Amino acid sequence: MLLTNNTANTGKSSLPQRPLGKTGLKVSIIGMGGIVVMNAEPSHAGKVVAEAIDKGVNYFDVAPSYGDAELKLGPALTPFRKDVYLACKTGQRSRKGAASELKQSLKHLETDHLDVYQLHGLVDVEKDVKTALGKDGAIKTFVEAKKAGVIRNIGFSAHSPAAAITAMKEFEFDTIMFPVNFCTHFNGGLETEVLALAKKQNMGIIGIKAIAKQKRRKSDIGVSYPKCWYEPFDDYQIVEPALSWALEQGISLTIPPGEESLFRLCLELAPHCGKLTESQLKNFEAISSSVEPIFPE
Repeated sequence: MLLTNNTANTGKSSLPQRPLGKTGLKVSIIGMGGIVVMNAEPSHAGKVVAEAIDKGVNYFDVAPSYGDAELKLGPALTPFRKDVYLACKTGQRSRKGAASELKQSLKHLETDHLDVYQLHGLVDVEKDVKTALGKDGAIKTFVEAKKAGVIRNIGFSAHSPAAAITAMKEFEFDTIMFPVNFCTHFNGGLETEVLALAKKQNMGIIGIKAIAKQKRRKSDIGVSYPKCWYEPFDDYQIVEPALSWALEQGISLTIPPGEESLFRLCLELAPHCGKLTESQLKNFEAISSSVEPIFPE
């Protein structure tokens, strides 16, 4: 997938954009996760969002389970809402539960529509996928909301290949959010089948966990990068090629970790990403063999 420098939103950034599959949306290759502004002062949240947009970010993703992120992101995005894409999720699996959570998210985000609405965190085929896509499942709310213009595109996020593949085979989704990370790739090809099917269906592919290194040890939790449940890479000499590797897998964009410093680092490095050399790929294989990948858990 070729990079294109499209700066229609601000005219100030060289952050490339790509088509989000069949959605008709053109998104920045780096998106911003709402966790970045979780627990932030409203004034600081507004500053972070404005700076991200100024640098070319036009895709924002959040969920009710991210603490007060919706309440912080909504007001911060209000001045820019018509120029950006806003995605949200629901962890509810029932029609009624999803309808209630969708209504709440719209209120918190101070918007009358979502550009992408996703089933959040599909893991178990029966408990998550089958239930959500069943007779009284959450997908009924999604379809009704799309017909009403409340949501523009229907997607899902998953960490399990089995759940993701089942979901794609049983419903025509517009987008998928899935881990695309070199460590999980060289330790079993977590994303291989999933991305192949998503591309075949021309889905918008949103990568996550691009700079994840390995599982945290229990003693590490809360010590550094508390908004990450895993240990991330933070050395730019690894982060830049890690982003490059993820973006070379045919995804539309990737969303960095919720730590503000890591988000800023990825935003700074993304315009410089390119094709990896053979030596860089060999280095990634060596690194991957020495870590405990974050998936499967």
